[in-house]
Amino acid sequence: MDNQKNERILKPTHVLVLTFPAQGHINPMVEFSKRLASKGLNVALIIPISEPSKSLHSTNHGTSSIKIEQISDGFEGVYTDELSLDVYFELFTVSVSKSLTNFIERHQSSQDNPAKVLVYDSVMPWALDIAIQHGMHGASFFTQSCTVGAIYHHVHRGTLKFPLEDSRGQGHDSVPPVISNLSLNDLPSFVVDVDAYPALVKLVLGQFSNVMRANWRLFNTFAELEVEVVKWMGSQCPLLTVGPTVPSMYLDKRIQHDKDYGLSLFKPNDAETCIEWLDSKDADSVVYVSFGSLASLGEEQMEEIAIGLKRMKGNFLWVVRASEEKKLPCNFLQDMELLDGKGLVVKWCDQLQVLSHGSVGCFMTHCGWNSTMEGVSLGVPMVVMPQWTDQPTNAAFITEVWKVGLRVRVNEKGIVTSEEIESCVNEVMGGERGKEIKANSLKWRERARIAMEEGGSSDNNISDFAKNIIEMYKQ
Repeated sequence: MDNQKNERILKPTHVLVLTFPAQGHINPMVEFSKRLASKGLNVALIIPISEPSKSLHSTNHGTSSIKIEQISDGFEGVYTDELSLDVYFELFTVSVSKSLTNFIERHQSSQDNPAKVLVYDSVMPWALDIAIQHGMHGASFFTQSCTVGAIYHHVHRGTLKFPLEDSRGQGHDSVPPVISNLSLNDLPSFVVDVDAYPALVKLVLGQFSNVMRANWRLFNTFAELEVEVVKWMGSQCPLLTVGPTVPSMYLDKRIQHDKDYGLSLFKPNDAETCIEWLDSKDADSVVYVSFGSLASLGEEQMEEIAIGLKRMKGNFLWVVRASEEKKLPCNFLQDMELLDGKGLVVKWCDQLQVLSHGSVGCFMTHCGWNSTMEGVSLGVPMVVMPQWTDQPTNAAFITEVWKVGLRVRVNEKGIVTSEEIESCVNEVMGGERGKEIKANSLKWRERARIAMEEGGSSDNNISDFAKNIIEMYKQ
């Protein structure tokens, strides 16, 4: 018997995990895969990606426990930025359906005991149909909050009316109070303005098109964080909370070497530059500013942020992606030299390393769910400036439910002024409200850690999920 045959017998792949190829989707699914591996499962993470539109960079940390597999997304030689969203998602679905089918068939023919479960990103519900066609079980993985999922679930069913109320008005179908207290501006932008991004509305509502056919529904949150909504969603369709999907070394520290996500669509920058600069600053003196991998701000808004950061009392580390640099005020980068080390602007950085650094006392964020979970898990007070999609809802929970941040107000032109930015950052980092926010942040950091520790709510759910899969191989 040759070595390849031995490997097939000794190391069967138990689980295939299919992620959507966007950084905010890759990160949680990578970490969930590592968690499954830590429970004794062999996991293959499948990423649909093609050059030149996207390329994957490995940081060589923490992904050794899982196998990374790339399949075609159908865009070889195509720059997807030039495509409309409708065309992109249509071509993506057709192409990845085919390449996923081919991958599963090759996998099943090459292993004596092939994977029995496909964990798929919930925005790709057609992957469940492919899994079922090949005799596999399916687990839908929701990368956004349970609250946002509950809202989309209601809209999909046609039971959400404005102002927020359930059309049936009573019984187990009623909206949880924490959702009914949201204002219109706190709802996901796709719900507020369904005509602005029809392709994305179809995408987020489609998550629930066949979700009841999935054997499991997994949410990147922890039960204590969204207790009301988790209970309500659980009454509608059984679910498992499996988050926060943040590298283990920042939570329970039980997965050795799990210091970062390990895969990035962005070229890793010299992290030492950021850390050396942070090392030179006093404790809690730096506001870290990042609006994620997708958000795009206008020139006027970029100027207001720049002025506000220069005026604030503390120091600032601002991530400005290469595609956004041209929107900075004229000579701003040159003027940085005159600020005597007050600020540093970088194209990208290791956000976890930065947020966990002792000099960082505030996180100014767009409130993407991954950034929200990182801020909560690391206990960093936030100033929130949501842009679109699920971010307004996340911002409402940060400020009104968990009380771990302040929300900047927009003016009549929809711009957040430099004065507003300066005021909010100064208050969080040195005001009376800032003390309360800091205390709350530390409480939630502890709850996040406990959820992922042995016997914690999320750890128990992951263990149960893994045990169910292992039992399949004993039948």
